[in-house]
Amino acid sequence: MLKVTIDGQTLEVEAGSTVLQSALRLGIDIPTFCYMKRLPPLASCRMCLVEIEGLRRLQPSCATAVTDGMVVRTNTPLIEETRSSMLDMLLANHPLDCPICDKGGECELQDMVMAYGPRESQFRDDKRVFHSEDIRLSPVIIMNVNRCIQCQRCVRMCEEVVGAVALGTVEKGMDTAITGFEGSLASCDQCGNCVEVCPVGALMSFPYRYKARPWDLTETDTVCPHCGTGCQLTVGTRKGEFMRVRSKVEHGVNRETLCVRGRFGLDFVASRDRITRPMIRQDGALVPVSWDEAGDYLRRRLSAVENMAAGGLTSPRLPNEVLYQFQKMMRTVFRTNNIDCSSRWSTPFDALAPLVAGFYSRAPLEDVIGNDCVLVVGGNVTEENPVTEYLLRDGARRRQTRLLMLSARPSRLDADARVVVRVAPGGEAASLAAVVAELMAAAGQTLPGDAFAGATIGKAAGDTGSDEPHRLATALNEGHSVTVLVSVDLLRSPEARATLQQISNLLNVLRLLGKRLAMQFLFDRANQMGAWDMGVLPAALPGLQAVTDDAARTMLARNWGTEIPSEPGADLDAMLELCVGGRMGALYIAGTDPLISYPDRDFVSRALGAADLLIVQDAFLTDTAGLAEVVLPAAGYGEEPGTFTNNEGRTQMVRKFREPAFEARGNLTIFDFVVALRNQSLRPSTQAEIFNEIARLVPAYQGLMQDGLGANGAFTTAVPTPPAGAFYAAPPSPKAADRLMLITGDCLFHNGYLSERSDILNTVANDPYVAMSAQDTAELGLSDGDQVIVRSGQGELTAQLKVDRRFPKGLVVVPENYRALRLNSLLRRGEYPCAVEVQKAHATLEVDRPGRIWRGV
Repeated sequence: MLKVTIDGQTLEVEAGSTVLQSALRLGIDIPTFCYMKRLPPLASCRMCLVEIEGLRRLQPSCATAVTDGMVVRTNTPLIEETRSSMLDMLLANHPLDCPICDKGGECELQDMVMAYGPRESQFRDDKRVFHSEDIRLSPVIIMNVNRCIQCQRCVRMCEEVVGAVALGTVEKGMDTAITGFEGSLASCDQCGNCVEVCPVGALMSFPYRYKARPWDLTETDTVCPHCGTGCQLTVGTRKGEFMRVRSKVEHGVNRETLCVRGRFGLDFVASRDRITRPMIRQDGALVPVSWDEAGDYLRRRLSAVENMAAGGLTSPRLPNEVLYQFQKMMRTVFRTNNIDCSSRWSTPFDALAPLVAGFYSRAPLEDVIGNDCVLVVGGNVTEENPVTEYLLRDGARRRQTRLLMLSARPSRLDADARVVVRVAPGGEAASLAAVVAELMAAAGQTLPGDAFAGATIGKAAGDTGSDEPHRLATALNEGHSVTVLVSVDLLRSPEARATLQQISNLLNVLRLLGKRLAMQFLFDRANQMGAWDMGVLPAALPGLQAVTDDAARTMLARNWGTEIPSEPGADLDAMLELCVGGRMGALYIAGTDPLISYPDRDFVSRALGAADLLIVQDAFLTDTAGLAEVVLPAAGYGEEPGTFTNNEGRTQMVRKFREPAFEARGNLTIFDFVVALRNQSLRPSTQAEIFNEIARLVPAYQGLMQDGLGANGAFTTAVPTPPAGAFYAAPPSPKAADRLMLITGDCLFHNGYLSERSDILNTVANDPYVAMSAQDTAELGLSDGDQVIVRSGQGELTAQLKVDRRFPKGLVVVPENYRALRLNSLLRRGEYPCAVEVQKAHATLEVDRPGRIWRGV
């Protein structure tokens, strides 16, 4: 440790600490413009100059490392004069247009001038002017380059943190200007982080421009609804109307950064597609009615189907309290375990539960990715969890974490990875098995003899024929600590169970090799972890305890005051089969749209139409709601309080910032309304009381207090319980494929039906597209931008071709987030990835065998 004295206060700091960091620890404020905690020091603004004993010149505190015995002064007449002179030079060319600048009232330059600036400028020349008009760099970002003070925060944030490299500088000296390539931000993620970090009004949010002043806004700290990273954000409203989103540097996993969906995608709350009143079906059409009329009708219909099977499907975008109450209602009022929480796949609980119980790390992502090695399995982090990507890039570049990637889809993180294993679509399980076999072979006799009963080492374990699994195994073996991040995209596949088992194999081998382990999922829905924890699964009770666990079931039944069915229920797929077979009475769907997202649209449509009573509770008039017999308008995001549990296992407050639209009611209120129609009640029924019950009955949440969640939330806890005895699961047989294989997932600008209702995101999002490799498109005679037809055995769609040179041969990706495409019409239940043919629209092609297409002469 080193001793440093700053303004008479002495402090011990670690070697490598800067003077600025040390001063901040002492509570001493040193002004800065160019400095940002998460960026390397630049020392260009010269505002943070300090005096150091023994040195003749003032030194930039942000870039000066502490030495033992150093004595520093931060507030002397010379320093004050220098700061004043620096501000005078900045103001010499800065336009004095504060009354119309969007940054007015929260401008760092204004604050600095008030605190340290001269009272009279020494400059009398005309101000330099780059452009007389503001430049629209993109649909969401506008620039006034005349206001720029050359702190370079925006350029560095874009390159170092986001990895987009959309901004740069031109010219030199006083003529230096920030700009995008050829005056635009065509290669930009549109995340707006440059706007956030700009200390002045040089970069501004176009959707927010001239709408309000900071003092006009009511600001509410809440959590982003768009993915499982769980970013903290601050929503600004004016007279109840949504205005903007910003973030705070000291809060949350994101620490000031947001992605395009989080910063610009919350205007969906004011979507014109809201359900305004309850509706019931009369003469084949949905007719708006009052809540009382809807209640009378629903009471009669619930009585008519009381002796038939019931089922419930809800959304992992809803708060924990709503999810908990939903499964409680289904189990105690509808007397069924037919419950599921995803409209895109069915979760293999038998493989999931041991993995979560044995290895899931409920800890800050920043700590988890600080391990020696981080292996990302499946998906595309760049597009599904953008802020997680920022943190992973920071770990690889600044903390020297060895980043390892194993997936079918390429991502921008590949450029920072030490090893990239590109697998065939659906080949993750076989590749993981190959890595496990490599680790077992390398370990030799160091593993317990009975640990891998029945294991076969070598090619039978899933060797892909590539050297990459060997390199991956070597990198994992060399690390002392390993983190595995698992994309939830892997759950789509029929091989999901096998893939989860192979991940469990890998973690068990690494544990036996003495590695310190961490594992987390990368969810693309804001509360998927919470949905699992709340027990919204057919085979799991709250706390991921098995429905067949007599002790867990008895404990809950005693607290709920009623018996709980003891047999595991039907997942979504099985519930749809019950509908088709005429055996489903009431199917209750809350906040989700399986008709647009579950594979095989025709089957889902037939199933929902065959349910005796389909109840849909939602904020938006979805495709599924269009088939319902009863539609109940629910509060949307921001219209009711609650909590989300993110990928880290961090529980955070989702706060209300507007009133429910039209005649919508809170989800909990609607549950009480429905339950009362069956002459029953759910207690407790308020959000705060339900949270307290969760904290009392769900093991991982025990001890949490809503008042104690604070700005950064609170972590749930879990005690790892390694499985006893043999844990080896045989790998799946690798499947040879000489066909084009379609997979899907999120794109950067959309991830589900919430984001697609954002007018702002729709201005920046790409048109619906089909992404393929350059090799495949060349063989098919296709070019970037062509309109192409993608055809499977189920159906076809037409979209624009996007050639991606990073794609491996044989891979076709169509984002799932465009409702107009009806992508699930191509997919068949139980078959994923999906074999497809691709051809140019309106072109005649010949097929010599299934999946191999060549252009007709």
